[in-house]
Amino acid sequence: MPLWRSAGWLLVDMALVTTMQAIVKVQGETYPAVQLVFLRSLVGLLSVAPLVWRHRSELTKLSNLRDHLIRVGFNSAALTFNFAAFTALPLALVTAIGFTRPLVLMGMAAILLGERVTRIRFALTGVGFLGVLIMVRPDTIAWNVGLVAAFASVVFGSMAVVRTRRLAGESTVVLMLFYTVGLTLLTSIPAAIVWVPISWTETPTIILIGVLAQLGQYCWLRAYQKQEARFLAPIGYLSILFSGLTGWLFFAEVPTLSLCIGAVTVILTTSLVTPVERWFENRRPL
Repeated sequence: MPLWRSAGWLLVDMALVTTMQAIVKVQGETYPAVQLVFLRSLVGLLSVAPLVWRHRSELTKLSNLRDHLIRVGFNSAALTFNFAAFTALPLALVTAIGFTRPLVLMGMAAILLGERVTRIRFALTGVGFLGVLIMVRPDTIAWNVGLVAAFASVVFGSMAVVRTRRLAGESTVVLMLFYTVGLTLLTSIPAAIVWVPISWTETPTIILIGVLAQLGQYCWLRAYQKQEARFLAPIGYLSILFSGLTGWLFFAEVPTLSLCIGAVTVILTTSLVTPVERWFENRRPL
């Protein structure tokens, strides 16, 4: 697939997901985050129900059920915290904090999976977290639930990726279906405990969250299906422009200079870590 076509699918994914995030931000003022996550996953489950039925034997005969449940549990926590963060913080700030996931994942992979991490990667990771401090500005911004939720989403999301690597031999379809089914089941009980009745007028908007999430996932898969990730990764950072523009137009959220500088720092460190590491390795004498 030509790069421009894959990039187009990825840009459509960003537009759909940013729209979903804006709806979550509005509805999150009325409905608990875990309830919105449950409804989002329920819509997804209904859309993949035929696949669930087709692969039912594989889903019921998993030899590593514990690892699958842990993975879905981490994903459930990450998504719930993410929704809570979008409700409490500017869209661009949550998106920028989310860019730190590769940095957190690198540290976790080294500790939990024994993956080799060079000094160059550790140094650039330190620079990346300096960018986070510039964004958050702990000297002027009081820590609140939104910031805690944003960073918790990054941590739990990274733990979910680590657990997914432990399931490297599993079928991709099974991973996707178990995630959808498991997310719906795991969030159903806490959602029922804090459930807020939904009015008929708001039902279509709530359903739209799940529809946009599924359409976004489809566009993302189409983008990466026949294109190398190294070409698309830099384009993915444009999501902060979508978030910043949406926040400015609909929520009067004006990105601060510190947010812009910090976001650029994080983006540069995460996108340059591999090229810089290779450059240093090539300079070593044979």
